[in-house]
Amino acid sequence: MSTDLLTDSPDIWYAEKQQIASVGNRIYIENTPDKLPEIVFITSHPPRECGIATYSQDLIKALNNKFKNGFILTICAIESESEIHSYTKEVKYILNTDDPNGFTRIAHAINHSADISMILLQHEFGFFAHKKNELVAFLESLRKPVITVFHTVLPTPDKRLQLHVKTISTLSASIIVMTHTSMNLLMKHYGIPYRKITVIEHGTHLVPHVNKEVLKKKYQLEGRKILSTFGLLSSGKSIETTLNALPAIIAAELTVLFLIIGKTHPSVVKQEGETYRYFLQEKIEALALQEHVLFINQFLPLPVLLDYLQLTDIYLFTSNDPNQAVSGTFSYAISCGCPIISTAIPHAREVLQDNAGIIINFRDSEKLSSSVITLLTDEWLCKKISLQGLHRMASTAWENSAIAHTLLFEKISNKKIILHHSIPAINLNHIKKMTTHFGMIQFSEINHPDIKSGYTLDDNARALIAMCQHFELHGTKEDLTSIATYLHFIKFCLQPEGYFLNYVDEAFVFTEQNYTTNLADANGRAIWALGYVLSMKAILPDELTAIAEQTMRAALLRVNTIHSTRAMAFVIKGLYYRNLEKNTADDQSIIKHLADRLVQMYRHEADENWCWFESYMTYANSLLPEAMLCAWLATGDTVYRDIAKKSFDFLLSKTFTANTIRVISNKTWLHKGNEPIKITDGGEQPIDVAYTILALSKFYEVFREPEYLHKTEKSFNWFLGNNHLQQIMYNPCTGGCYDGLEERSVNLNQGAESTVSYLMARLTIEKLSALTSVVKRGASTYTEDTWHFPRQYVNDITNTAFAIT
Repeated sequence: MSTDLLTDSPDIWYAEKQQIASVGNRIYIENTPDKLPEIVFITSHPPRECGIATYSQDLIKALNNKFKNGFILTICAIESESEIHSYTKEVKYILNTDDPNGFTRIAHAINHSADISMILLQHEFGFFAHKKNELVAFLESLRKPVITVFHTVLPTPDKRLQLHVKTISTLSASIIVMTHTSMNLLMKHYGIPYRKITVIEHGTHLVPHVNKEVLKKKYQLEGRKILSTFGLLSSGKSIETTLNALPAIIAAELTVLFLIIGKTHPSVVKQEGETYRYFLQEKIEALALQEHVLFINQFLPLPVLLDYLQLTDIYLFTSNDPNQAVSGTFSYAISCGCPIISTAIPHAREVLQDNAGIIINFRDSEKLSSSVITLLTDEWLCKKISLQGLHRMASTAWENSAIAHTLLFEKISNKKIILHHSIPAINLNHIKKMTTHFGMIQFSEINHPDIKSGYTLDDNARALIAMCQHFELHGTKEDLTSIATYLHFIKFCLQPEGYFLNYVDEAFVFTEQNYTTNLADANGRAIWALGYVLSMKAILPDELTAIAEQTMRAALLRVNTIHSTRAMAFVIKGLYYRNLEKNTADDQSIIKHLADRLVQMYRHEADENWCWFESYMTYANSLLPEAMLCAWLATGDTVYRDIAKKSFDFLLSKTFTANTIRVISNKTWLHKGNEPIKITDGGEQPIDVAYTILALSKFYEVFREPEYLHKTEKSFNWFLGNNHLQQIMYNPCTGGCYDGLEERSVNLNQGAESTVSYLMARLTIEKLSALTSVVKRGASTYTEDTWHFPRQYVNDITNTAFAIT
């Protein structure tokens, strides 16, 4: 059989309605197309206590969370006579490697299930130590494609090991490894072709990055500098390397406490008992370290483990095995913001380069102690390493690992398994964290608000619209409090002359930046937000709409002096929304005046190949055609409608590929006559994706063209990982959105603009989804009241403190 059969002929793996296709001496049977394809994980699984069991559990959870509508995951638990467990219902099969008929029984079940499309095998040599031939025979008998994950790849193999690994690879459709070092070993020492190998790094958890001192108090560790290591205990952990270093460390920092987190590995207990733990305890006593070492002899639940890692000041990884390809414990610690000191396993050499951590030689206690002392005495260096590590590990979040796995499933299945992103639940935690009694803070360092960055009218205007959207759909008391806060901030920024200032510092004082920056766009956004509030007059308390009306009336006195293209568009939108509640001749006059200016701009620049208002495309481009569409809806002038449609379709032709959106970035404005932007240029901003979604929703509501709906889904999936890096931009753990998609990385800061932009997009998708479901049932079932809460509901809400001093 050709070694490239599975990679070169993926089309044979699927046959309609249980049809059978054969190539050579192998037959592949596939599910019926009207069912979700099933993928079987062959792996150790909890309650078995081992790293691969935890790894698989985390990966399965991430895959189910992100792609539950694309496939069904089932589990075949690997066990042996010495490792028999009771499992939950998600374990569909059990492979007992000591059962003479175990492999045959599982192969028969898989081959005769029309639902199973693919197998993902988690391979560790210890699982099949005495069953190498049985494993090979098992893989040979399978009629479904297998992806094998090698958790260990040994260098310089003998001929027997080389042949065994090469045979497994030949019988697999694809191979996954977790480091580039492992990939290079497979190619160099085992002759596995490059095209058959995919590197997907060990997944890591998104964490909220809670303050260390808060967590230390929670676990009664106040006043201590915490060093820690965790994992199932065995002599391979080389904990004594740290114990030997501790006397020198304690001499420099008396408050140090070293946490040894984790129980002894079950297999070690069966073979050796607690010999290694007793050895460590004796060493602790000999070195008089009893006050500075604490054993946490448990297999901790994940939330507790992540707490311990977040409160850790320095994480120590001291394996004495130079061939250990990867460590999940190491990965989890970095994702929790721990500065890392590690021995030089391949994983560490790859991850900790470029000052993302410190690497030491094996069993080098002296270097370990000096490195710890350096970090404990240099807070700036400690923070720098922590942030570098966080940015380095961002791409390894379990959500991103799930995307990488699903892309491989899609490829191996010849796209019979397709990515269907699940829409995350709404999480307002970061919005609340960024909001004080005064307003929304501008910037954030990772997910910690940076109060020194102050506040802006821009962010609070967008936040006001987002919370109005949320109230419209979910209607909570907390929404009203937030709406009041952002509305009062806008009022605060209004000057007696009838214009708004934008920048306010942490002491609530307007900054000098207001007098050196063009504020036209900020003024336009404020009017948009105020108009949106007034469009919801039927469901909002009178106190709020009165403030919005008064503020907007004052701001409109100078509106004809605005000449910024986007500012005019924002104003048109604000007046359009106000006219939904109260149609006035004055508002229509202003809309026509500003829309006519945009028409003049369009006619001046547009030609057969350039249907746009300016000779370039910069930021917030979709705002312009959306404003023209709003102008038509408000006035009935079909010139506005025609330009709106033509310019929007032109914009979409420049910002969408076959699979995703690629908004004009802040690094590469698109100029008339130039080639389209490269998708890898980076600098894409969440706000531009959000504005595109708002515009697509409006155009779909008006024109009912399915392509607008399709592009709305594509656009929202950009936040969920369908972008040129195939990485999430929305953090479901914090509720924040990352600030930018760069050429090779994601900007992990979760500022107000990006976070609110995501929320606006998410709520627009939710409302559009409700609208399309109603449309499918028949237009006669739809009324405007579908979107509104009865006035009685608002009247029943208890008094809210709207006033801000």
